[in-house]
Amino acid sequence: MLPAAHRMRRAADFEQAVRRGARSGRDTLVVHLTTKTDLGPSGPVVGLVVSKAVGTAVRRNLVKRRLRELVRARLDTWPADAGVVVRALPPAATAEYARLGVDLDSAFATALRRTSRRSTQA
Repeated sequence: MLPAAHRMRRAADFEQAVRRGARSGRDTLVVHLTTKTDLGPSGPVVGLVVSKAVGTAVRRNLVKRRLRELVRARLDTWPADAGVVVRALPPAATAEYARLGVDLDSAFATALRRTSRRSTQA
């Protein structure tokens, strides 16, 4: 379970991460990463998007549970000012747990590099 303090809840937060954040995609998922302006003691906040294109309700819930656990295990290694949206793509429905983890790590690392590039250019 993802701790409540680390859950992204407001639609405006999702929108900011998706529209203004750095994006990095893999076969099974896309990561949108932005830096939060309202820093709290909680650390990074994460939102998950798993649309009906991923599959049936049972399949979508399985993908959500897997992604939640993968994110929870990585929270302490992510920057405290991170606002992250993880969007599952249809291939996530049939991907193995380990594959989702590799794709998440890879996409997050790329988005983090892109975010740091943006901040150095500004």
